[in-house]
Amino acid sequence: MTVHFIGAGPGAADLLTLRGRDLIARCPVCLYAGSLVAEAVLAHCPEGARIVNSAPMSLEEILTEFEAAETAGQDVARLHSGDVSVWSALAEQLRGLRARGIPYSVTPGVPAFAAAAASLGQELTLPEIAQSLVLTRIGGRASAMPPRETLEAFAATGATLAIHLAIHAVAQVSERLQPFYGPDCPAAVVFRASWPEERILRAPLGGLAAEVARSDIDRAALILVGPALAAENFRASAVYDAGYRRRYRGCDGNPAVEG
Repeated sequence: MTVHFIGAGPGAADLLTLRGRDLIARCPVCLYAGSLVAEAVLAHCPEGARIVNSAPMSLEEILTEFEAAETAGQDVARLHSGDVSVWSALAEQLRGLRARGIPYSVTPGVPAFAAAAASLGQELTLPEIAQSLVLTRIGGRASAMPPRETLEAFAATGATLAIHLAIHAVAQVSERLQPFYGPDCPAAVVFRASWPEERILRAPLGGLAAEVARSDIDRAALILVGPALAAENFRASAVYDAGYRRRYRGCDGNPAVEG
């Protein structure tokens, strides 16, 4: 018996890995985060599967479900939104399983920031503009931020920022970032990336809060900030430069010969 933690993707049911789909299809028990995972993903569950919405459950109640499945010798598909490596509450579940001696596996999923970038039609890193992407959030009731992980510290690098779980404080975010990026820095909000109800707001950083205020977006949205979001005058990557000699291509445009 194994508990399979599966990143179910950002929302669209077809943004699910083949491995994730196949694991769901063979697990007689499925626990899913109902507030964030599209119900269409559950269509892959086998007929007669026990399907449990974990949204209203406590950690101990979830672990009790795992224990019951172990007693019955049934594999579990544990579905989380996006990718399980960030803000998924995966760590405490794994700790609980290790303490109980219950085996588990982890399958990655398409993260929200990648779906948002795809919806924007953007690359988030551009040569000599931004070569780093910072995934972060602001402190809230569920979890405070470590003292050194501040918006200001990340903004000082000039990297592209993908700010999760902060749409309710977009005005504060904008105010804190403007001294580093300036009020004209391109910014965007992507609400429910890849879902049917997806919406995109674009505005300069200084006007982003007002743009959000004119909408009814107050949850399930990602804030993206950085010059790479609108840059056009950037140097093309050397990866496809005809004069750049690399392992698989010589300077004459023909494949490089190794030996």
